[in-house]
Amino acid sequence: MNFKSDYLTYSEEVMQAMTEQSPVVALETTIVTHGMPYPQNVQTALSVERIIRKHGAVPATICIQNGKIRVGLTEKEIEELAQTPDVIKASRRDIPVALVTGKTASTTVAATMIAAHLADISVFVTGGIGGVHRGAEQTMDISADLQELAKTNVMVVSAGVKAILDIGLTLEMLETLGVPVLGYGTERFPAFYTRDSGFNAGVRVDSPIEVARMVHTKWSLGLDGGILIANPIPEHSALHPEEIQRSIDAAITQSKDHGITGKDVTPYLLATLERLTAGKSLQANIALIEHNASVGAQIAKAYQEYPQN
Repeated sequence: MNFKSDYLTYSEEVMQAMTEQSPVVALETTIVTHGMPYPQNVQTALSVERIIRKHGAVPATICIQNGKIRVGLTEKEIEELAQTPDVIKASRRDIPVALVTGKTASTTVAATMIAAHLADISVFVTGGIGGVHRGAEQTMDISADLQELAKTNVMVVSAGVKAILDIGLTLEMLETLGVPVLGYGTERFPAFYTRDSGFNAGVRVDSPIEVARMVHTKWSLGLDGGILIANPIPEHSALHPEEIQRSIDAAITQSKDHGITGKDVTPYLLATLERLTAGKSLQANIALIEHNASVGAQIAKAYQEYPQN
């Protein structure tokens, strides 16, 4: 069985880019189905695609529909996905279930990495990756995103990890798993809504070509696994650290009071934060993913142009 021909399908735009060996940037779809309210979810998804095109790359928004991993969606299809009820939030374990049952699934960081790798796309842009949840010592709530970064050869551009997580433990686990963490233009690891989590990034890089060189070296040595490029939210869009921390603490308390667990935790916390911050967290979320799209497209272009031999 040829997996790519049987389970992958490309939009015309992405197929043309692949044929012409143009840089392509993968995008997730949980932001459309679970991460933001309507219509900001659709507006942000389309804005991110426009930014990537502006910087000379082609966006490939990924989801699973009708037994296929779809690599690239049209504006109309993104709008339709946002309106589709009961969409599965798919991580690694859910991909075969969605494919076999024919159910519609949006892709998390882990699932998007897998799809991107299968489609020969090396760069993936997201808002923030998942990680070790607070209290994981008791709940064992650890995102599959971390394991995927350890094994799948895709560069992930994000504003660090989601601020609702235990960032220190997440960084410890990334180190244990052998995942390089690059601070883009910074020595400090960003915390999604803010530029400084209080922890250092593994190493600072200041240009797309530096990232391309490191990634090429890593994969040429046979050191499989992804690389996390931690790109801080723009300073003018960052939230006040103490203010957002109070809101996060309150949101986590409410999630526990309501018995929210598993995959429902992150969407619940993000929605609660939006309410507690009067929409400031949503605006910051939009600003950081748009900024990541700009950086990700530039990295994709640099890597595509970098000598591969």
